[in-house]
Amino acid sequence: MNETAAVVLDDAGVVVALSERAATLLECSPGQICAPLLAPLARARTAAAPAAPAGPPVPPPGGTHAGGTHAGHEAPGVCTVVPLAARTPGARGAGALWLVLLAPADTAGEPAGPDSERRRRGLAHAAAASIGVSLDVTDMAQVLVNLLVPDFADLATVDLAEPVLVGDEPPRLAATDEVRLRRAASAQSPGISAEDLLPAGEALPPVPDTELMRPLMEGRPVLVSDVGVLRGALGMDPETLRLFVPSGAHSSVAVPLYARGLILGCVTVWRSQLPRPFDEADAALLQDIASRAALGVDNARRYTKEHRSALALQRSLLPHSVLNTAAADTAGVYQPAGGGVGVGGDWFDVIPLPSLRVAFVVGDVVGHGLEATAAMARLRTAVQTLADLDLDPGELLTHLDDLVLGFSSEHMAGDSRAEPAVLGATCLYAVYDPVTGRCAAATAGHPPPALLPPGEEASFLGMVPGPPLGVGGMPFEVTDFGVRPGSTLAFFTDGLVERRGGDIEQGMERLRRSLSGAAGSTGSTGDAGPDRPLGEISQTLCDEVLPHEATDDIALLLARTRALTSDQVAEWELEPDLSLVAHARELVVGRLSDWQLEDLSFVTELVASELVTNAIRYAGGPVGLRLIRDRLLVCEVSDPSSTQPRLRRARDTDEGGRGLFLVAQLADRWGSRFTSTGKTIWTEQAIG
Repeated sequence: MNETAAVVLDDAGVVVALSERAATLLECSPGQICAPLLAPLARARTAAAPAAPAGPPVPPPGGTHAGGTHAGHEAPGVCTVVPLAARTPGARGAGALWLVLLAPADTAGEPAGPDSERRRRGLAHAAAASIGVSLDVTDMAQVLVNLLVPDFADLATVDLAEPVLVGDEPPRLAATDEVRLRRAASAQSPGISAEDLLPAGEALPPVPDTELMRPLMEGRPVLVSDVGVLRGALGMDPETLRLFVPSGAHSSVAVPLYARGLILGCVTVWRSQLPRPFDEADAALLQDIASRAALGVDNARRYTKEHRSALALQRSLLPHSVLNTAAADTAGVYQPAGGGVGVGGDWFDVIPLPSLRVAFVVGDVVGHGLEATAAMARLRTAVQTLADLDLDPGELLTHLDDLVLGFSSEHMAGDSRAEPAVLGATCLYAVYDPVTGRCAAATAGHPPPALLPPGEEASFLGMVPGPPLGVGGMPFEVTDFGVRPGSTLAFFTDGLVERRGGDIEQGMERLRRSLSGAAGSTGSTGDAGPDRPLGEISQTLCDEVLPHEATDDIALLLARTRALTSDQVAEWELEPDLSLVAHARELVVGRLSDWQLEDLSFVTELVASELVTNAIRYAGGPVGLRLIRDRLLVCEVSDPSSTQPRLRRARDTDEGGRGLFLVAQLADRWGSRFTSTGKTIWTEQAIG
């Protein structure tokens, strides 16, 4: 019994995989160029090239049927070459793969008609090998029509239910006129005329609910041996009919893509140049192929839905891609992994802090999919909550590590569905102060950021790495460093610099060079420079540093720092003497007059008076008083006490206790944070 040989080639004709029969017939092995199949492959690539833009689009034929020669080598039989869509949507560097079905030379004399048993077997084998390898519904539809033309049909179309195209499940319907389909793919023989047919991407008009078409709703094929009967049964006007039925066609088969009792779409084939009309055997073969395709489409639909859901959740949790604060301009980008891996748990955040400071956060959660995205959401919420307490970076990561250990304990005990993906997650937290021009950062197993000062080369900060989150019992050391105004900080996840089988140090060096060129004053590109938009720089970094086939998702956050000038800050140190409270009021009013902010004098004078009085009375000295003017007016009072102030409502008989209450009522925001020497109470008022 003769056996059909199967070979998978890349665009260059190199063997990717092959069956034992193919190895015997062709005498080639994986990794080698298969010379006997180069000519059929070249004809298939030429046939599948995109059509010229002029005129109506004509889908490429799906396969070629030839026994070609190349450089003296001859294919020992009859070849059918079919393109495979084995890549997921959005994959970088996705090259074409080709499936070659080779009938042995002793079967070449068999009848070559489309109804031969040999040809049917070959088509069934090709369908089994190529359908379902893609996770994109439109790619799968194109593979299906490419299989059917030109050996089985002169024209093939795949129409999918509109919800399927976006990953949703179609509704259960009872009549054909209720189904809303959109053309997903089509393929035709070179000589057929189908200019009037509905092109890919267009919605189909409703199909009348007739006795002829009703079997489609039950998952059964509709065989039409005479197209004239179909024209009459549809009962459409001539203009609409031309969208459905190609001119010159003599027979047709329509088979629904039917899975789990749902109509996902429909496959329709037509014959015009092939003389023999479709028969029951053809309809049965097409139904078998369509059943495979329906399962593949349903799986791809499920993947699309989960991918869209995870990506939508991920993007909704991330901050705006471009933010502008008093401390820095920022731009962030998130890109899911290719190769079918999809959305993961990489994230970044920009958190405004009191006194015009800003926190930069970047993290990486283990795994991919909805679980990783949900785990990322828990960590991001925890970081935002801890940041509101105004903790230093090392203390914040310590609290975050304790929370992760708590998540793990809940999961192990079965008391919670807490995601185990948080274990082993990494995080970097940095706080930049535009008044002092200093940045403090700590890392939990995360790569250090890159710093690019104006006019210099980029370099990575020398941070002491702490363990990943969930290890417990280890400290997180804080690194403090100066940042010049106009410097660029690059925070990133390891997916940007890691390559499979490569060294992460090489990836970090690529990032360093690319950042120096894209944002430096002496960049290699004409539009590079310190004033180049951060969005353009981030895109350049992704294009130059990312591997062609990224196996992990990436998050990249760029920040261009600002610093406040000396005339925007006024600060004084007062001795712990209550008689100096009046002097403090005079200092505040005088500086606000210099800044032409007299309309804020009354409130600020009262706030400063109450806070300085409390500091002197309850904390001692020295007492620090500072005003900061930018988009907000900030008033700060610092003292050596580590006792946190508590807001309370004084009773009618109390002689005191109303000062902090008045401060809270008069200021837009207020709060307190611990420092290395005590605490600072701050207030904010809007300017203008």
